[in-house]
Amino acid sequence: MTDSPLKRLRLKGKSLLPIVQGGMGVGVSSHRLAGAVAREGAVGTIASIDLRHHHPDLLARTRDCRDQVRIDAANCEALDREIRAAHTVAEGEGLVAVNVMKAVTSHAELVRQSCESGADAIVMGAGLPFDLPELTADHPEVALIPILSEARGIGVLVKRWMRRNRLPDAIVIEHPRYAGGHLGVARAEDVGEERFDFRRVLESAFELWREYGIEREAIPLIPAGGINSHEKVAELLAMGAAAVQVGTPFAVTEESDAHPNFKRVLARARPEQIITFMSAAGLPARAVLTPWLKRYLEMESRLQERAGRFRDRCASAFNCLSHCGLRDGIAKMGQFCIDAQLAAALKGDVERGLFFRGSESLPFGEQIRPVRELLDYLLNGTKPVPSRA
Repeated sequence: MTDSPLKRLRLKGKSLLPIVQGGMGVGVSSHRLAGAVAREGAVGTIASIDLRHHHPDLLARTRDCRDQVRIDAANCEALDREIRAAHTVAEGEGLVAVNVMKAVTSHAELVRQSCESGADAIVMGAGLPFDLPELTADHPEVALIPILSEARGIGVLVKRWMRRNRLPDAIVIEHPRYAGGHLGVARAEDVGEERFDFRRVLESAFELWREYGIEREAIPLIPAGGINSHEKVAELLAMGAAAVQVGTPFAVTEESDAHPNFKRVLARARPEQIITFMSAAGLPARAVLTPWLKRYLEMESRLQERAGRFRDRCASAFNCLSHCGLRDGIAKMGQFCIDAQLAAALKGDVERGLFFRGSESLPFGEQIRPVRELLDYLLNGTKPVPSRA
Protein backbone atom coordinates (compact mmCIF):
# COMPACT_ATOMS: atom_id res chain seq x y z
CA MET A 1 0.00 0.00 0.00
CA THR A 2 1.38 3.41 -1.03
CA ASP A 3 1.89 6.08 1.62
CA SER A 4 2.56 9.81 1.48
CA PRO A 5 3.09 12.79 3.80
CA LEU A 6 0.52 14.79 1.80
CA LYS A 7 -2.84 15.41 3.45
CA ARG A 8 -5.43 12.68 3.07
CA LEU A 9 -8.74 12.83 1.24
CA ARG A 10 -11.70 12.31 3.59
CA LEU A 11 -14.68 10.78 1.83
CA LYS A 12 -17.65 8.96 3.35
CA GLY A 13 -15.76 8.25 6.55
CA LYS A 14 -12.69 6.91 4.76
CA SER A 15 -9.17 8.31 4.84
CA LEU A 16 -7.70 8.00 1.34
CA LEU A 17 -4.65 8.96 -0.63
CA PRO A 18 -5.41 12.28 -2.40
CA ILE A 19 -5.47 10.71 -5.89
CA VAL A 20 -8.58 9.88 -7.91
CA GLN A 21 -8.03 7.79 -11.04
CA GLY A 22 -10.18 9.19 -13.81
CA GLY A 23 -12.81 7.08 -15.55
CA MET A 24 -11.79 6.22 -19.12
CA GLY A 25 -14.05 4.45 -21.58
CA VAL A 26 -14.75 2.41 -23.50
CA GLY A 27 -13.27 -0.16 -21.13
CA VAL A 28 -9.85 1.45 -20.51
CA SER A 29 -10.53 1.75 -16.79
CA SER A 30 -12.32 -1.39 -15.75
CA HIS A 31 -11.84 -3.73 -12.79
CA ARG A 32 -8.08 -4.37 -13.11
CA LEU A 33 -7.10 -0.72 -13.09
CA ALA A 34 -9.75 0.53 -10.66
CA GLY A 35 -9.06 -2.34 -8.26
CA ALA A 36 -5.28 -1.82 -8.40
CA VAL A 37 -5.62 1.89 -7.62
CA ALA A 38 -8.04 1.23 -4.76
CA ARG A 39 -5.77 -1.47 -3.33
CA GLU A 40 -3.08 1.19 -2.88
CA GLY A 41 -5.48 3.30 -0.81
CA ALA A 42 -6.65 5.77 -3.48
CA VAL A 43 -9.87 6.08 -5.52
CA GLY A 44 -10.09 3.72 -8.49
CA THR A 45 -12.74 4.39 -11.11
CA ILE A 46 -14.57 2.09 -13.53
CA ALA A 47 -15.89 3.74 -16.71
CA SER A 48 -19.41 2.34 -17.09
CA ILE A 49 -20.08 2.79 -20.80
CA ASP A 50 -20.41 -0.36 -22.96
CA LEU A 51 -18.45 -2.71 -20.70
CA ARG A 52 -19.77 -5.77 -22.55
CA HIS A 53 -16.64 -5.46 -24.72
CA HIS A 54 -14.69 -7.01 -21.85
CA HIS A 55 -17.04 -10.00 -21.67
CA PRO A 56 -17.10 -12.29 -24.75
CA ASP A 57 -20.30 -14.05 -23.68
CA LEU A 58 -22.20 -10.75 -23.37
CA LEU A 59 -20.76 -9.46 -26.64
CA ALA A 60 -21.81 -12.66 -28.40
CA ARG A 61 -25.28 -12.41 -26.86
CA THR A 62 -25.77 -8.93 -28.34
CA ARG A 63 -23.92 -9.29 -31.65
CA ASP A 64 -26.09 -7.95 -34.51
CA CYS A 65 -28.74 -7.18 -31.93
CA ARG A 66 -30.91 -4.10 -32.47
CA ASP A 67 -32.88 -4.51 -29.24
CA GLN A 68 -31.82 -1.61 -27.02
CA VAL A 69 -33.27 -3.26 -23.91
CA ARG A 70 -31.13 -6.38 -24.40
CA ILE A 71 -27.99 -4.33 -25.04
CA ASP A 72 -28.55 -2.18 -21.95
CA ALA A 73 -29.18 -5.30 -19.86
CA ALA A 74 -25.92 -6.85 -21.08
CA ASN A 75 -24.00 -3.71 -20.20
CA CYS A 76 -25.55 -3.59 -16.73
CA GLU A 77 -24.56 -7.23 -16.21
CA ALA A 78 -21.02 -6.39 -17.34
CA LEU A 79 -20.92 -3.42 -14.95
CA ASP A 80 -22.03 -5.65 -12.08
CA ARG A 81 -19.23 -8.11 -12.84
CA GLU A 82 -16.64 -5.34 -13.10
CA ILE A 83 -17.59 -3.69 -9.79
CA ARG A 84 -17.49 -6.96 -7.90
CA ALA A 85 -14.18 -7.93 -9.51
CA ALA A 86 -12.68 -4.53 -8.67
CA HIS A 87 -13.59 -4.98 -5.02
CA THR A 88 -11.89 -8.38 -5.05
CA VAL A 89 -8.71 -6.84 -6.47
CA ALA A 90 -8.90 -3.93 -3.98
CA GLU A 91 -8.94 -6.28 -0.98
CA GLY A 92 -11.00 -3.88 1.09
CA GLU A 93 -8.69 -0.91 0.57
CA GLY A 94 -9.40 2.48 -0.96
CA LEU A 95 -12.59 3.31 -2.82
CA VAL A 96 -14.14 1.82 -5.97
CA ALA A 97 -16.04 4.48 -7.94
CA VAL A 98 -18.02 4.28 -11.17
CA ASN A 99 -17.98 7.04 -13.79
CA VAL A 100 -21.33 7.51 -15.55
CA MET A 101 -21.77 9.96 -18.42
CA LYS A 102 -24.92 12.05 -18.08
CA ALA A 103 -24.98 12.23 -21.90
CA VAL A 104 -25.69 8.50 -22.38
CA THR A 105 -29.26 7.32 -22.72
CA SER A 106 -28.89 4.64 -20.07
CA HIS A 107 -27.28 6.83 -17.40
CA ALA A 108 -30.10 6.24 -14.89
CA GLU A 109 -29.89 2.45 -15.25
CA LEU A 110 -26.10 2.53 -14.95
CA VAL A 111 -26.30 4.62 -11.76
CA ARG A 112 -28.82 2.26 -10.18
CA GLN A 113 -26.80 -0.81 -11.20
CA SER A 114 -23.64 0.72 -9.77
CA CYS A 115 -25.32 1.28 -6.41
CA GLU A 116 -26.87 -2.19 -6.32
CA SER A 117 -23.55 -3.83 -7.23
CA GLY A 118 -21.66 -2.15 -4.42
CA ALA A 119 -19.93 0.88 -5.92
CA ASP A 120 -18.56 3.21 -3.25
CA ALA A 121 -19.07 6.35 -5.33
CA ILE A 122 -20.73 7.65 -8.51
CA VAL A 123 -18.76 10.19 -10.56
CA MET A 124 -20.86 11.94 -13.22
CA GLY A 125 -19.94 14.40 -15.95
CA ALA A 126 -20.81 15.23 -19.59
CA GLY A 127 -23.80 17.23 -18.40
CA LEU A 128 -25.21 18.70 -15.19
CA PRO A 129 -26.30 15.75 -13.00
CA PHE A 130 -29.25 17.43 -11.30
CA ASP A 131 -31.07 14.08 -10.93
CA LEU A 132 -28.23 12.17 -9.24
CA PRO A 133 -29.61 12.59 -5.67
CA GLU A 134 -32.97 11.12 -6.74
CA LEU A 135 -31.37 8.25 -8.63
CA THR A 136 -29.35 7.24 -5.55
CA ALA A 137 -31.93 8.03 -2.85
CA ASP A 138 -32.06 4.39 -1.69
CA HIS A 139 -28.27 4.24 -1.32
CA PRO A 140 -27.18 7.08 1.00
CA GLU A 141 -23.88 5.29 1.63
CA VAL A 142 -22.75 5.93 -1.95
CA ALA A 143 -20.67 9.08 -2.45
CA LEU A 144 -21.91 11.42 -5.19
CA ILE A 145 -19.22 13.29 -7.14
CA PRO A 146 -20.23 15.53 -10.05
CA ILE A 147 -17.67 16.70 -12.63
CA LEU A 148 -17.80 20.41 -13.47
CA SER A 149 -15.39 22.89 -15.03
CA GLU A 150 -16.11 26.36 -13.67
CA ALA A 151 -17.57 28.25 -10.72
CA ARG A 152 -20.90 29.13 -12.32
CA GLY A 153 -21.79 25.48 -12.93
CA ILE A 154 -20.69 24.57 -9.41
CA GLY A 155 -22.94 27.22 -7.92
CA VAL A 156 -25.97 26.18 -9.98
CA LEU A 157 -25.58 22.50 -9.12
CA VAL A 158 -24.90 22.94 -5.39
CA LYS A 159 -27.85 25.31 -4.99
CA ARG A 160 -30.15 22.84 -6.78
CA TRP A 161 -28.94 19.94 -4.65
CA MET A 162 -29.34 21.96 -1.44
CA ARG A 163 -33.06 22.21 -2.20
CA ARG A 164 -33.07 18.41 -1.97
CA ASN A 165 -31.18 18.53 1.35
CA ARG A 166 -28.12 16.98 -0.28
CA LEU A 167 -24.58 18.21 -0.86
CA PRO A 168 -22.08 16.62 -3.24
CA ASP A 169 -19.63 14.42 -1.34
CA ALA A 170 -16.89 15.93 -3.55
CA ILE A 171 -16.65 17.82 -6.85
CA VAL A 172 -14.17 17.14 -9.64
CA ILE A 173 -13.06 20.38 -11.34
CA GLU A 174 -11.95 19.41 -14.84
CA HIS A 175 -9.90 21.88 -16.88
CA PRO A 176 -10.85 21.52 -20.57
CA ARG A 177 -7.48 22.87 -21.70
CA TYR A 178 -5.68 19.76 -20.46
CA ALA A 179 -8.15 16.89 -20.01
CA GLY A 180 -8.61 13.99 -22.42
CA GLY A 181 -11.87 12.70 -23.86
CA HIS A 182 -15.01 14.84 -23.77
CA LEU A 183 -14.43 18.38 -22.53
CA GLY A 184 -16.71 20.62 -20.48
CA VAL A 185 -17.12 23.41 -23.05
CA ALA A 186 -19.48 24.07 -25.93
CA ARG A 187 -16.78 25.13 -28.41
CA ALA A 188 -13.20 23.96 -28.91
CA GLU A 189 -11.94 27.56 -28.96
CA ASP A 190 -13.16 28.06 -25.37
CA VAL A 191 -10.90 25.48 -23.71
CA GLY A 192 -8.21 27.98 -22.63
CA GLU A 193 -10.46 30.61 -21.05
CA GLU A 194 -9.39 32.05 -17.69
CA ARG A 195 -12.65 31.00 -16.02
CA PHE A 196 -11.29 27.43 -15.96
CA ASP A 197 -8.06 28.30 -14.12
CA PHE A 198 -7.78 25.98 -11.11
CA ARG A 199 -6.88 28.73 -8.63
CA ARG A 200 -9.75 30.89 -9.82
CA VAL A 201 -12.31 28.07 -9.61
CA LEU A 202 -11.11 26.92 -6.18
CA GLU A 203 -11.24 30.43 -4.73
CA SER A 204 -14.66 31.06 -6.27
CA ALA A 205 -15.99 27.77 -4.87
CA PHE A 206 -14.78 28.61 -1.35
CA GLU A 207 -16.50 32.01 -1.67
CA LEU A 208 -19.70 30.19 -2.65
CA TRP A 209 -19.40 27.96 0.40
CA ARG A 210 -19.23 31.05 2.61
CA GLU A 211 -22.26 32.54 0.86
CA TYR A 212 -24.25 29.30 1.21
CA GLY A 213 -23.17 28.66 4.82
CA ILE A 214 -21.20 25.53 3.90
CA GLU A 215 -18.04 24.67 5.82
CA ARG A 216 -14.86 24.98 3.75
CA GLU A 217 -13.96 21.29 4.07
CA ALA A 218 -17.51 19.97 3.66
CA ILE A 219 -17.22 19.44 -0.11
CA PRO A 220 -13.75 18.24 -1.16
CA LEU A 221 -12.64 19.85 -4.43
CA ILE A 222 -10.64 17.69 -6.85
CA PRO A 223 -8.90 19.39 -9.82
CA ALA A 224 -8.45 17.27 -12.96
CA GLY A 225 -6.58 17.74 -16.22
CA GLY A 226 -2.87 18.01 -16.97
CA ILE A 227 -1.72 16.83 -13.53
CA ASN A 228 1.37 14.79 -14.34
CA SER A 229 3.92 15.47 -11.59
CA HIS A 230 4.42 15.49 -7.83
CA GLU A 231 4.99 19.24 -7.97
CA LYS A 232 1.58 19.87 -9.56
CA VAL A 233 -0.14 17.66 -7.00
CA ALA A 234 1.53 19.46 -4.09
CA GLU A 235 0.78 22.89 -5.60
CA LEU A 236 -2.93 22.16 -6.00
CA LEU A 237 -3.25 20.72 -2.50
CA ALA A 238 -1.57 23.87 -1.16
CA MET A 239 -4.25 25.94 -2.98
CA GLY A 240 -6.95 24.13 -0.99
CA ALA A 241 -7.74 21.16 -3.22
CA ALA A 242 -8.55 17.99 -1.27
CA ALA A 243 -7.17 15.66 -3.96
CA VAL A 244 -6.48 15.55 -7.69
CA GLN A 245 -7.88 13.41 -10.50
CA VAL A 246 -5.46 11.84 -12.99
CA GLY A 247 -6.47 10.06 -16.18
CA THR A 248 -4.01 9.46 -19.04
CA PRO A 249 -1.02 8.52 -16.83
CA PHE A 250 -3.14 5.68 -15.41
CA ALA A 251 -4.27 4.61 -18.89
CA VAL A 252 -0.68 3.61 -19.72
CA THR A 253 0.06 1.67 -16.53
CA GLU A 254 0.65 -2.08 -16.53
CA GLU A 255 -2.75 -2.63 -14.88
CA SER A 256 -4.73 -0.56 -17.39
CA ASP A 257 -7.50 -2.64 -18.96
CA ALA A 258 -6.63 -1.43 -22.47
CA HIS A 259 -4.73 -3.33 -25.16
CA PRO A 260 -0.90 -2.89 -25.23
CA ASN A 261 -1.26 -1.08 -28.58
CA PHE A 262 -3.56 1.44 -26.90
CA LYS A 263 -0.94 2.18 -24.28
CA ARG A 264 1.78 2.57 -26.90
CA VAL A 265 -0.30 5.01 -28.96
CA LEU A 266 -0.89 7.23 -25.93
CA ALA A 267 2.67 6.98 -24.62
CA ARG A 268 4.32 7.77 -27.97
CA ALA A 269 2.03 10.60 -29.07
CA ARG A 270 3.89 13.85 -29.73
CA PRO A 271 2.33 17.18 -28.66
CA GLU A 272 1.36 18.09 -32.22
CA GLN A 273 -0.49 14.76 -32.53
CA ILE A 274 -2.84 15.55 -29.64
CA ILE A 275 -5.76 17.51 -31.05
CA THR A 276 -9.18 18.85 -30.13
CA PHE A 277 -12.18 18.13 -32.39
CA MET A 278 -15.97 17.92 -32.22
CA SER A 279 -17.26 14.58 -30.98
CA ALA A 280 -20.45 12.81 -32.03
CA ALA A 281 -21.75 13.66 -28.54
CA GLY A 282 -21.77 17.35 -29.45
CA LEU A 283 -18.86 18.20 -27.14
CA PRO A 284 -15.28 19.05 -28.05
CA ALA A 285 -12.96 16.13 -27.31
CA ARG A 286 -9.21 15.59 -27.16
CA ALA A 287 -7.50 12.58 -28.72
CA VAL A 288 -4.44 11.35 -30.59
CA LEU A 289 -4.35 12.05 -34.35
CA THR A 290 -4.40 8.40 -35.43
CA PRO A 291 -5.00 7.26 -39.04
CA TRP A 292 -8.75 6.97 -38.50
CA LEU A 293 -9.07 10.44 -36.94
CA LYS A 294 -6.92 11.99 -39.67
CA ARG A 295 -9.12 10.46 -42.37
CA TYR A 296 -12.28 11.52 -40.57
CA LEU A 297 -11.18 15.15 -40.20
CA GLU A 298 -10.30 15.28 -43.89
CA MET A 299 -13.88 14.19 -44.72
CA GLU A 300 -15.67 16.00 -41.91
CA SER A 301 -17.03 18.95 -43.91
CA ARG A 302 -18.41 16.65 -46.61
CA LEU A 303 -19.98 14.38 -44.00
CA GLN A 304 -21.58 17.34 -42.27
CA GLU A 305 -23.09 18.47 -45.57
CA ARG A 306 -24.72 15.03 -45.83
CA ALA A 307 -25.88 14.98 -42.19
CA GLY A 308 -29.39 13.63 -41.83
CA ARG A 309 -29.23 10.97 -44.53
CA PHE A 310 -28.73 8.36 -41.83
CA ARG A 311 -31.17 9.87 -39.35
CA ASP A 312 -32.60 7.40 -36.83
CA ARG A 313 -30.04 4.78 -37.87
CA CYS A 314 -27.39 3.83 -35.34
CA ALA A 315 -24.23 2.54 -37.00
CA SER A 316 -23.41 0.14 -34.17
CA ALA A 317 -26.99 -0.87 -33.29
CA PHE A 318 -26.36 0.77 -29.92
CA ASN A 319 -28.00 4.13 -29.21
CA CYS A 320 -25.45 4.99 -26.57
CA LEU A 321 -25.81 8.80 -26.61
CA SER A 322 -28.85 10.91 -25.78
CA HIS A 323 -27.91 13.13 -28.72
CA CYS A 324 -25.69 11.79 -31.51
CA GLY A 325 -24.52 13.80 -34.50
CA LEU A 326 -24.54 10.78 -36.84
CA ARG A 327 -27.75 9.10 -35.68
CA ASP A 328 -29.77 12.31 -35.26
CA GLY A 329 -28.47 14.10 -38.36
CA ILE A 330 -27.03 17.09 -36.47
CA ALA A 331 -24.45 18.66 -38.79
CA LYS A 332 -22.56 20.69 -36.17
CA MET A 333 -21.77 17.52 -34.22
CA GLY A 334 -19.34 14.74 -35.12
CA GLN A 335 -20.49 12.46 -37.95
CA PHE A 336 -19.17 9.12 -36.72
CA CYS A 337 -20.09 6.31 -34.33
CA ILE A 338 -18.16 7.04 -31.18
CA ASP A 339 -18.90 3.65 -29.62
CA ALA A 340 -17.49 1.77 -32.60
CA GLN A 341 -14.32 3.87 -32.71
CA LEU A 342 -13.66 3.67 -28.95
CA ALA A 343 -14.29 -0.10 -28.99
CA ALA A 344 -11.73 -0.44 -31.80
CA ALA A 345 -9.20 1.52 -29.72
CA LEU A 346 -9.81 -0.74 -26.71
CA LYS A 347 -8.80 -3.71 -28.89
CA GLY A 348 -5.64 -1.91 -30.01
CA ASP A 349 -6.79 -1.26 -33.58
CA VAL A 350 -4.60 1.73 -34.48
CA GLU A 351 -6.12 2.06 -37.98
CA ARG A 352 -9.74 2.32 -36.82
CA GLY A 353 -9.62 3.40 -33.20
CA LEU A 354 -10.29 6.72 -31.47
CA PHE A 355 -7.68 7.15 -28.72
CA PHE A 356 -8.67 9.77 -26.15
CA ARG A 357 -5.71 11.40 -24.38
CA GLY A 358 -4.91 14.43 -22.23
CA SER A 359 -2.69 17.19 -23.62
CA GLU A 360 0.29 16.97 -21.28
CA SER A 361 3.41 14.78 -21.23
CA LEU A 362 3.40 11.53 -19.27
CA PRO A 363 5.35 11.13 -16.01
CA PHE A 364 7.46 8.24 -17.32
CA GLY A 365 7.61 9.16 -21.01
CA GLU A 366 7.03 6.06 -23.12
CA GLN A 367 7.58 3.72 -20.16
CA ILE A 368 4.68 1.49 -19.10
CA ARG A 369 4.98 1.23 -15.32
CA PRO A 370 2.86 -0.25 -12.48
CA VAL A 371 0.14 1.72 -10.68
CA ARG A 372 2.13 1.66 -7.45
CA GLU A 373 5.09 3.43 -9.07
CA LEU A 374 2.85 6.10 -10.60
CA LEU A 375 1.20 6.78 -7.25
CA ASP A 376 4.57 6.88 -5.51
CA TYR A 377 5.80 9.48 -8.00
CA LEU A 378 2.67 11.65 -7.83
CA LEU A 379 2.57 11.58 -4.04
CA ASN A 380 6.27 11.51 -3.12
CA GLY A 381 8.19 12.57 -6.21
CA THR A 382 9.98 9.23 -6.43
CA LYS A 383 10.77 8.18 -10.00
CA PRO A 384 11.66 4.54 -10.72
CA VAL A 385 14.79 3.52 -12.57
CA PRO A 386 13.83 3.42 -16.29
CA SER A 387 13.47 -0.08 -17.68
CA ARG A 388 15.28 -1.16 -20.84
CA ALA A 389 12.12 -2.54 -22.45
